[in-house]
Amino acid sequence: MARFLIVEARFYEHLNDMLITGARAVLEEAGHQVDVITVPGALEIPGAIALASESDLYDGFVAIGVVIRGETYHFEIVAGESARGIMALTMDGMAIGNGILTVENEQQAIVRADPAQKDKGGEAAQAALALLALQEKFA
Repeated sequence: MARFLIVEARFYEHLNDMLITGARAVLEEAGHQVDVITVPGALEIPGAIALASESDLYDGFVAIGVVIRGETYHFEIVAGESARGIMALTMDGMAIGNGILTVENEQQAIVRADPAQKDKGGEAAQAALALLALQEKFA
């Protein structure tokens, strides 16, 4: 049994709840322990994962959040930099599933977050599981 940490940017609570439900279901169904922590925004997710990884408490991570395009360039910065930070950690060998939605509007986010529809939280958890399996294979 592995231990996973879901790191969520709790900005859109109703959307995050759906993403977490999907991720938790996949991880628990696979027999793993799951903890959840909250950070202020998507930009803080990679830093929180890096800090948590230093504890050696977790075998894998799932990043959860929603970034909805607004009227300014901020969307591009948040979407790009959070993805870049997660990718850098993944390239360093960490098992991270990226479930940060980057969408144009709330309706797109609902479809992607809902476990009964696209279940992107569940898909992010599956990605983390796949990377953990590769870690174990190549260890």
